[in-house]
Amino acid sequence: MNFISDNIKQIRQILPADIALIAVTKFKPIAAIEEAYYAGLRNFGENRALEMAAKKPQLPVDIQWHFIGHLQTNKVKYIAPFVHLVHSVDSERLLVEINHQGKKNNRIIDCLLQFYIAQEDTKFGFSMEEAETMLQGEKFQQMEHIRLCGVMGMATLTDNSAQIQQEFQNLKHHFDYLKEKYFADESSFKEISMGMTDDYLMAIEEGSTMVRIGSAIFGERITK
Repeated sequence: MNFISDNIKQIRQILPADIALIAVTKFKPIAAIEEAYYAGLRNFGENRALEMAAKKPQLPVDIQWHFIGHLQTNKVKYIAPFVHLVHSVDSERLLVEINHQGKKNNRIIDCLLQFYIAQEDTKFGFSMEEAETMLQGEKFQQMEHIRLCGVMGMATLTDNSAQIQQEFQNLKHHFDYLKEKYFADESSFKEISMGMTDDYLMAIEEGSTMVRIGSAIFGERITK
C-alpha cells in the first residue's frame, strides 16, 4: 500500500503550504488511513457519522476529524464529542442540534456553512437569503456552543471547467460577503472548503483554503 504515501508526497509537492489537505476516508480500511497518517497527514474527512465514530477509537488520538457529508440531525450526537470541524452545515435545524450537542459535551464545535452552488438536485446547502435570515435571527444569536469558521461548497459533477470555475467564484463571493457583513471582527472566520480530486487545483486558484481529496490519495473508491 506504499502508493498512498507516494500519492501524498506528489500532492504535497504541488499543494501550497497554507492549504489544508483533508484526506477523504469514506469506506477506507484502517490500514489505509494509518499509512496516510504515518505519511504525515492529520486531517481526515468522513461522510458518515457512524463510520467516523467507529474509526476514531482505532486510530491515533491526534487525528483531526472533519465531517464533510450530509449530516442528519439524529447522527450529530455520535460525532459531537470529538469532531474537529463540520464542513456541511446546510440548515438552521442542523446548526441548532450541533449547538445542543456541543452544550451536552461542554465544547464549542467549529462549523462551516454549506452553500448550494451546483446545478444538481443531489447537492445540499443554503442560499444566501437563507443564510442571512438565519444569521440575523434571535435563535442564532443565542448559540454559544458553535463557531462559524467559513463556508463550504461542492461544484457540479461536470467536465465543463468554466462552469466549475464560476461555481467556485460564487462560493468565494459568498465568503467575502459574509466576512465583511457579519464576521469582520472574527479571525476564526477564514476557511473556504472547496475542491476535490478532480478540481482542487482550480479551487485553490479561486480562493480555497481546504481541499477534500480521496481517490488521488487512496485510489478509486469502492462503494458499498
